[in-house]
Amino acid sequence: MTLALTAAEALWFLPFVLPICIWVAWSDLREMRIPNVSVLALAGVFLAVGLIALPFEVYYMRLLQLAIVLLAGFLLTSLGLVGAGDSKFAAAMAPFIAPGDYLMFLTLFAAVLIGSWITHRGAKAVPAVRRATPGWVSWDRGKLFPMGVALAGALVIYLALGIVTAP
Repeated sequence: MTLALTAAEALWFLPFVLPICIWVAWSDLREMRIPNVSVLALAGVFLAVGLIALPFEVYYMRLLQLAIVLLAGFLLTSLGLVGAGDSKFAAAMAPFIAPGDYLMFLTLFAAVLIGSWITHRGAKAVPAVRRATPGWVSWDRGKLFPMGVALAGALVIYLALGIVTAP
């Protein structure tokens, strides 16, 4: 598999993105919310590190991706299809995805979403897991799912693939 994302880009971004993604997944599992400051932190990583990791013309096009996904997210949120935190986090994630990798990333996201959902539902049924995570809101939200887990997981896997699949 060849990605449009270069290994150099992935190596620049992943060390900064990984802790933010862990924070987002944990927060969404525990509270069913993605903190705005985590969204701003992820966008800030792109704004700062992207200047080093990308040529200027690529950098500005990737910022446009953020704006487009943010607008689409506002529409989806206003229709009640996704949560506002999920929309904002997806927008902050958008510039990290190379344009040539959109379809691959969406496929990866779908796989991570299914795996995350199955794992979450399975873990929810294990008494030892429930005792170890008292008060986690995501266990008792019925049909709602902490989408930040899948979003963050897909971004981390994508960046890691950028490193390991480089020619």
